[in-house]
Amino acid sequence: MNFGVTMFCTGYTISPQELAKEAEDRGFESLWLPEHTHIPASRKTPYPAGGELPKEYWHTLDPFGALCAAAATTRTIKLATGICLVIERDTITTAKEVATVDHLSGGRFLFGIGGGWNVEEMQNHGTVYKTRFRRLREQILAMREIWSKEEAEYHGEHVDFDPIWAYPKPVQQPGPPVIIGGVSKWTLDRVVDYCDGWLPIDAGMGPEFLGPMMKDLHSRAEAKGRSRESYSVSIFGPRARPEVVDGYRELSADRLVFMMRPTGRDEALTRLDKLTALVGG
Repeated sequence: MNFGVTMFCTGYTISPQELAKEAEDRGFESLWLPEHTHIPASRKTPYPAGGELPKEYWHTLDPFGALCAAAATTRTIKLATGICLVIERDTITTAKEVATVDHLSGGRFLFGIGGGWNVEEMQNHGTVYKTRFRRLREQILAMREIWSKEEAEYHGEHVDFDPIWAYPKPVQQPGPPVIIGGVSKWTLDRVVDYCDGWLPIDAGMGPEFLGPMMKDLHSRAEAKGRSRESYSVSIFGPRARPEVVDGYRELSADRLVFMMRPTGRDEALTRLDKLTALVGG
């Protein structure tokens, strides 16, 4: 089982390039950076975790620029979006950004994606909340065409373009792994349908809650003819406790991604050291 870390990197936290290098030096397999282009000041959509929305949600750096910076200071650590709000983005532009990070990192990019939760944020980008997952599916299928074809085209309800030339192509072919976040039966169907992995958020629920869902995913995948090796299971935000790590190891999770508070260098490195001791890095 591999271990990764995630943080809202901002203008006042440890930089993504330093965080990536320090995590790599300690043996962590991956760094995951989130995305919010902005947060509407109306705050109509409530924060899913309850209470006030932390300010880092509208202070966070763009993940693709930050991951390119991290690629320049590292050699082995995988660089991931955790998650990218694809439904708020132009499909062709995003395909190029993904390919650029994968190209500059030598094939180390993981494409974590999700449907998002902030209705007003999506509306500001012209995205309809109720149809966002239909849009997301088409965007991913279209990007796979762009990444793997000399002349790519796609014709759908939400994404539609005639043959185009678009480079660079990703080092990983036919494209970087697409790993979708969410904790629902519909998410499991999306994993099996068009993704390469599942990224459920633990949120304190633990192996006891997500274990049955993992078994459900395996059953759905098998029914569709997909082998266990064709997709990954990455647990996002588990509690940093030995019994939680052991529980997910027994369930054969592929990766645990520990959350780190958005802090400066000293506090971030202290947290990394504690996590390293926990996982035996």
